[in-house]
Amino acid sequence: MKVGTDGVLLGAWTPVNHNPFSILDIGTGTGVIALMLAQRSNAQQIDALEIDEDAYEQATDNFENSDWNDRLFCFHAGLDEFVEEPEDEYNLIVSNPPFYNEDYKSSNEQRDLARFQDAMPFEDLVEAADLLLSENGIFSVIIPFKEESTFLALAKEYELYPIKITRVKGTPTSEIKRSLLAFSRKEIASFPIDVLIIETARHIYTPEYIALTTDFYLKM
Repeated sequence: MKVGTDGVLLGAWTPVNHNPFSILDIGTGTGVIALMLAQRSNAQQIDALEIDEDAYEQATDNFENSDWNDRLFCFHAGLDEFVEEPEDEYNLIVSNPPFYNEDYKSSNEQRDLARFQDAMPFEDLVEAADLLLSENGIFSVIIPFKEESTFLALAKEYELYPIKITRVKGTPTSEIKRSLLAFSRKEIASFPIDVLIIETARHIYTPEYIALTTDFYLKM
């Protein structure tokens, strides 16, 4: 399956300087983010959650064939099943939640909204993070930029507060498309907010994007 830029961005950007022992990747897909965090950290327990059977099987294969197979495990379950009987707290929770791509809008606004929210309701994700995150843990996501204020307000309801925000643009002249958000349980007065531009022209990557992702591409 294709490796998306969103997943690569989240895997490379997510804070690990608090040295997490345990990590949970919600909606792991093919496992790219979990694998990147295994490469970037010394976490001993890296769990991944995937409801789609084909993606789950591929993630499991990717984990088993990686250098970190003793630290990675994939659960074939939905988020609602996983949080019913939580056994562990996690020092880091990440998610590249499936959302309905705005590039494929129909003319029916109500239908589009329903499809967007059905993908993985943000409230379910934030509630799960609140339930499963350790006291000093970090919760990190990538979402459409147009949903940023809604997501921040929702997180605040669960007493999860931003510690770092990066907004992502494809090119210097394009609109902001994505928001990378990191949260903790401690509210801080000020935190870094910046903009990351991926390319200056087709396949001409910016120094900032190269610096962020170079450890994960064979050719960059």
